[in-house]
Amino acid sequence: MTLTHTLFEALDRVPLVDPHSHIDPRSPASTTIADLLGYHYYTELAHSAGMPRERIEEPGISPKEKVARLFEHLHHIDHSVQWSWFVELSRELFGFEGDCIDRGNWRDLYDLALKKMSQPDWEDQVLRKSHVERIFLTNDFDDPLDDFDTHRYVPCLRTDDLVFNLAQPAIRDRLARATGVSVGTLKDLQSAIGSLFTHFKQNQVRACAISLPPWFAPRAIATDDESAQVALKRLVAAQDPSQADRETIAYWVFWRLAEFCDDMKLPFDLMIGVNRKVYPGGVYQGQDLYDSRWSMIQYSALFNAFPRVKFPISVLASVSNQELVDYAWIFPNVIANGHWWYSNTPTFIRHDLQARIDAIPRNKIIGYYSDAYKLEFILPKYRMYKRILAQVLGETIVKQHGRSESFAIDLGTQILRGNVDSIFFDQE
Repeated sequence: MTLTHTLFEALDRVPLVDPHSHIDPRSPASTTIADLLGYHYYTELAHSAGMPRERIEEPGISPKEKVARLFEHLHHIDHSVQWSWFVELSRELFGFEGDCIDRGNWRDLYDLALKKMSQPDWEDQVLRKSHVERIFLTNDFDDPLDDFDTHRYVPCLRTDDLVFNLAQPAIRDRLARATGVSVGTLKDLQSAIGSLFTHFKQNQVRACAISLPPWFAPRAIATDDESAQVALKRLVAAQDPSQADRETIAYWVFWRLAEFCDDMKLPFDLMIGVNRKVYPGGVYQGQDLYDSRWSMIQYSALFNAFPRVKFPISVLASVSNQELVDYAWIFPNVIANGHWWYSNTPTFIRHDLQARIDAIPRNKIIGYYSDAYKLEFILPKYRMYKRILAQVLGETIVKQHGRSESFAIDLGTQILRGNVDSIFFDQE
């Protein structure tokens, strides 16, 4: 047995807490493989390979018809790591035994998976085979939190709408319904945000999170800042508020979120670098791309102002990883978090993970999160990461540094699980 395989076998037994997903706790597992192949990785790659968006997203098509259409183009990606996820989960979870999944046998897989997914304990089966104990969610600020198990499915307050979309009357109406506060002044807005944090804290929230565009550069704006009050008044009253007013309120709200995280001892997950709708003709969730013109220096004032807040940082592109490594090297409250989106392929994971292990304190690396929309994807995505982690630990820690296998396994276990516990659950 090779060193890498020995390390992988040990790491694959570690019970996981997945610190970021888009799982719906009311329907966490798939009902057909259309739920799996509808994952944006597959629809956007099928579209990129030549499949018209209209055939992918035609309203009213049945799950089986959607799968049939996708298989007209999925052979173009049968070499990719994304396809390897689907093949691995099909073998491990559904019992598929073929060498490949293609236009000739997908119907057999469809029926095989349907039988498995129809079992009443399918959710528990998937979690058990994936070695997953708990999964973080992505909760809108007005999500109900009382109709699912908040121990297994951990609430995380997602705040994008609060920061960037308050100009939309529908968002303000949702906020008013959720908090009982109709926003007209900064004092109202402060009260509404505080109400949300209290509600989420009472329901076992473990983090606040936001996705941030490249232009965003957090700056301190006082709670009663007069220019912010004027901007909010115009934003509430205007049919088409100015970009300057939108940005002022975005900065004001963001700084309040950091203050509440500080007060309530919540980590603030920052996912930085995404430009929305770069390709508006793309499929759903296949329209956004990274922009490397931003810099971590834009966040230095935030990190300095809130030394007690833990900031797990995800960057959209590997080109930003060195800055993240260096900021985590210097700032005690900056944590390297997972391998997000376009960085979530073996080439970039290996490069970025190596840099983090080379330079960051071991208690500040959150190894991975699934970013999954359905439970079945947690197993293959984490397996991919664990194989790379085992390889990097073997080559660097054991062979180059001369440390023992047990040392490497202990470090890998901390990166996979231990740091998630210490960063998100040891808050009191």
